[in-house]
Amino acid sequence: QMPGTARHDREMAIEARRNLSKTTDPLERLRLQCLARGSAGIKGLGRVFRVIDDDNSRTLDFNEFLRGLRDYAVLINRDEAQELFRKFDKDGSGTIDFDEFLVTLRPPMSNARKEVILQAFRKLDKTGDGFITIEDLRGTYNAKYHPKYQNGDWTEDQVFRAFLDNFDSPCEKDGKASKAPNVTTEEFMNYYAGVSASIDTDIYFILMMKNAWKL
Repeated sequence: QMPGTARHDREMAIEARRNLSKTTDPLERLRLQCLARGSAGIKGLGRVFRVIDDDNSRTLDFNEFLRGLRDYAVLINRDEAQELFRKFDKDGSGTIDFDEFLVTLRPPMSNARKEVILQAFRKLDKTGDGFITIEDLRGTYNAKYHPKYQNGDWTEDQVFRAFLDNFDSPCEKDGKASKAPNVTTEEFMNYYAGVSASIDTDIYFILMMKNAWKL
């Protein structure tokens, strides 16, 4: 079971849709449209940006940025998109760093929440290389309780891969076999920022993380 329950996700999505009608700020509107898709909403937008970023520069020009938003079916007009883009193109270079953009798009979190997310990341990143990989998960994440493992559909590695895909692991875009997924701190944070938005109190969020990851 992924930490962060379906019920929280539903509540958060409903609330995000409710708040959408009240806000005129383009960044807040985009954030709420992502959250209306559940915990993985912001992470999903990151995945779209990464696919568009053909040269792996981790930057986008305005047309790529607009294309990413439209590919993700975000309702935003060109003027709003331009206003957002200008806000992030601080040096006026005509490109934005989309990692920085996604960090700002994350719902604000208290330091206590960020700290417990990092604790979970460090526990999972057994090798300490800054990525969570299938190797790291052996012995930390128990695949044997997964229904698809129990009924023989998936191997342990397939369970691990599906688990890492929750957080984001872009597959090879040119149709080659996808490389083994690895998850960065940022991707882990983006996912849990979504979960966090559905949980009101720090105490409950921290308890959920500690129980989920036995911290």
